Amino acid sequence: MEIKKHLLAKATRFETPYYVINENSKGKKVIITAGVHGKEIASILAAKRLMSLLKKNKLRIENGTLIIVPIVNRQAYKQRIRGIPDLNRTFPRKWKDKARHPLSVALFRIAKQYKPSWYIDLHEANGLSKINPRVLGQTLIINPKSAIIPSIKRIVAHLNSSIEQESRHFTMRLRNLSGSGRNSAFHLLKANAITVETCWSLPISKRVNFQLKILESILTEAKLIKRGTLVLLQQK
Repeated sequence: MEIKKHLLAKATRFETPYYVINENSKGKKVIITAGVHGKEIASILAAKRLMSLLKKNKLRIENGTLIIVPIVNRQAYKQRIRGIPDLNRTFPRKWKDKARHPLSVALFRIAKQYKPSWYIDLHEANGLSKINPRVLGQTLIINPKSAIIPSIKRIVAHLNSSIEQESRHFTMRLRNLSGSGRNSAFHLLKANAITVETCWSLPISKRVNFQLKILESILTEAKLIKRGTLVLLQQK
């Protein structure tokens, strides 16, 4: 298994590493982004944990190509802030539009280069969606009319079967968000695009494990990894 390190927004103050695992023409391509918002720590820890497993060869990409950006917005992460401006509102809305931040420009360029089948954006949010449908904590968000609605329903059901407290169960949300990476990937690149939102108020270890379980399910759906690797993705 080959892992190559590259730099996003190279030679700018926004420069940040990204990794390409098993780049080849066969199989599907999956992009995982984390840390678009700098204070959403579980997303970053989950992406780092996934990279650690890959580097130690404890998890293998069996087929296809995986691209991971563990911390998109490093400046916001250092300050533990969402980011100014909100990076997740700066991606192109139409083909004639341009991204409005050096990081979104660079990230969308990479996405256009690889043409991913799946685009997974890891986030965190307030509240528990099972209790209050108006909040986004514990949700998997996809765009209306997405072809992966059945897949996401299966993933949510599988995930919830291992969560004892019903209040912490995940829900699926259908939502467009103009200027977001997910929206651009779905509408412009025709990718299966997903936003993962864990709830800030839960213990950090729980949130990281939730994100890793979701990644395992999606990577299995995309056939990049074999089913049954879930135990390797658990945070110890």
